[in-house]
This record gives sequence, C-alpha cells and structure tokens, in this order.
Amino acid sequence: MIVQRRAVTAVLAATALLLTAGCSSGGGGSPAGGATTASGTAPSAQATESAAPAKGSVKVLRTVAEGLKTPWGLAALPGGGLLVSSRDEGTITRIDERTGKTTELGRVSGVSPAGEGGLLGIALSPDYASDHMIYAYFTSASDNRIVRMLYDERKPAGEQLGAPDTVFKGIPKGIIHNGGRIAFGPDRMLYAGTGESGDRGLAQDRKSLGGKILRLTPEGEPAPGNPFPGSPVYSYGHRNVQGLAWDTRQRLFASEFGQDTWDELNAIVPGGNYGWPQAEGRSSDPGLRNPMAQWHTDEASPSGIAYVDGVIWMAALKGQRLWRIPLQGTRASAAPQAFLTGDYGRLRTVVPAGGDKVWLVTSNTDGRGTPKKGDDRVLEAEVK
Repeated sequence: MIVQRRAVTAVLAATALLLTAGCSSGGGGSPAGGATTASGTAPSAQATESAAPAKGSVKVLRTVAEGLKTPWGLAALPGGGLLVSSRDEGTITRIDERTGKTTELGRVSGVSPAGEGGLLGIALSPDYASDHMIYAYFTSASDNRIVRMLYDERKPAGEQLGAPDTVFKGIPKGIIHNGGRIAFGPDRMLYAGTGESGDRGLAQDRKSLGGKILRLTPEGEPAPGNPFPGSPVYSYGHRNVQGLAWDTRQRLFASEFGQDTWDELNAIVPGGNYGWPQAEGRSSDPGLRNPMAQWHTDEASPSGIAYVDGVIWMAALKGQRLWRIPLQGTRASAAPQAFLTGDYGRLRTVVPAGGDKVWLVTSNTDGRGTPKKGDDRVLEAEVK
C-alpha cells in the first residue's frame, strides 16, 4: 500500500431498503422464471421517484470483436477504444470499436491464473486524462491484489504497459470465489468486490478482506468516511461479488453469486451485513440486508452489472442471458426480464456505452462454457 496523496471527504450518500420476501411473476422478453423481487412498500423518499418502465427490450447491433481468450473485464477509453483483460493469458488488449482490430498492450506481470483466478477486473484512473493509469485486480501466487500500470500507446504493441505498482494486497485467493470487479465510484474512490475464496467464515469476519466490498483511495488506503474506522471494508457478508454499478443519485448496487439456491442483486449501504453464510437470498433476520431481487442459480450466476436509464442490466454466466431489473429508488419496481437467453452463451461483463447502448463481453472459454468458432466476443447492444 502506498501513501495517500489526497484526502477526499465526499462520502456516498447511499441508502437502501430492508426488504421482506415476496415473489413477482415473470414478464416480457424471456419469462422471469425463478427470479423474484422484494415486496413491501417503498419509503416515502423513494415513492416520489419515478419507476423505470416495467418492460424493455434488447437488440444486439453488432459483434465488435471475436476470437478473444477468457475475456473478463472491460474499460472504455475516453478517446475511443476498449480495453479487455484476459483472465488466463494475463494480458490486456485494446479493441478498435469501429474496425474490430485488436492490439495487445502487454502482459501483466505477477498474474498466476488458476481456476476462477487470474487477471480479472480493470478500471481507468479517475485522472486518466493526465496520468494514463490502468488499475487491475488479479490473482498472484499468494493473494488477490490491485495494481496500477502506466499505459503508453506510443510504445510498440506488447510493450505498452508499465511495471505494475501494487496499490492493495492481501485479499484471500482460492480456486473459486475470487471476486474481482473493480470500479471508481462517483466519489472518485476505488471499490472492489471480493469473494470469500471458499472459506465461508471470512465473509462475516470484518477483519478479513474476503467476502466484502472494499472502498479505497486511488492510492490504496482505507477511504475517508468508511463505516469501520481505519478499515477498507465498506460492506460485508458477501459470498462472491462480481458486479458494481451506481445510479444517478450515487447509490451503489452489487451482484452476488449464491451457492445452490439464490443469486442476488443488492442495494449497498455502508456497513451493511448481506448475510452470507447465515443467509442465501432473503432472510427474516432483521440484522441482515435482504436482496432487492434474487434468482435461482441456474438462471443467473451473475457477474457484471451496468446502470442505464433507471435500469440495472445484469450479465449471467450459467444462466446465459442478460437480465433487466427496472428500479424505483433502491427497489425493483417490476419483475426482472431475461433477454438473449442462450444466444451468445455465458455473459461475463456489461458496461454502459453511452446513450441507450451497452458493451457485452461473453465468457465461453473460461472452462465452464462450450466454446464455438469465434468465441469469445465483445458485442454492442441497444437496451431500453
């Protein structure tokens, strides 16, 4: 961890609803199947917020690039171009979104891929325009960690990444449940979703970094205003967080893998306990935060999420579909809809592409999919 170079006092004004169990029928797109949303009355503050339309649509416009190897994270460059990380190769590749041309920036040294671990999420520095720094979450020989690297596109292909500077380390690693999604929030702080690495007890241990959402400064220090003084832990009781997104009111949402029964979409509050391993899905325990929506694991196994126009879009791996969850505040305002079911196989990442469009990354070469010619790929889709 390196020394903090700036103090930021802004803290997310995140609020979330403690929801009780209930089911909603499926509708629109593909049927919602086992997906359920929470019932109950929204607080008055949320009741004044307009609900997103209950029904939507998805149209895949084109394949941007194909033939990728174990793609995981995606970051859109401000001047054009998409960066994609390869879990097993440990490389970052730039894609020209107009022509589909791919250029390998280089290999990230120190990546030790195994099972679900490897080079996972990537994010651009909030000061990317001036510092040209790429942040990456990866599995090393000893842990999961976050590094940052200088990207110099003036250098030859394959040599454009500077040496990794370790920002944060010591996140438990495992063959499974490594988490891996990182993102800078509206407060310019760095958020990381971690997994409990198969050791369930870590999720409830606030001294452990496993099974958490972490909130850090760009230099890797616990962010000012965190709920537990001196700790990077922002929320806990998670099994395996791989999706992070904020709405226009700076409220954080996260997707989470369940075990055998329920996958979750949660509205995150600072210091919240999201239940694992005491609860999978909704619980009657008043000390635990209930998910705003949940799915049977064979319909979801969620990874990346994106917020677009009042809707959370959630990529599903085992479920091989894109879920649409319309919001009213921090509650699901209607039953989730499933789209693209089985059309492109496993979906790993979804990222806003501006307006009503998103980038989608498939994950059929991750050892659990059934690769076809041309897999894996990046898609551009219109969502409503």
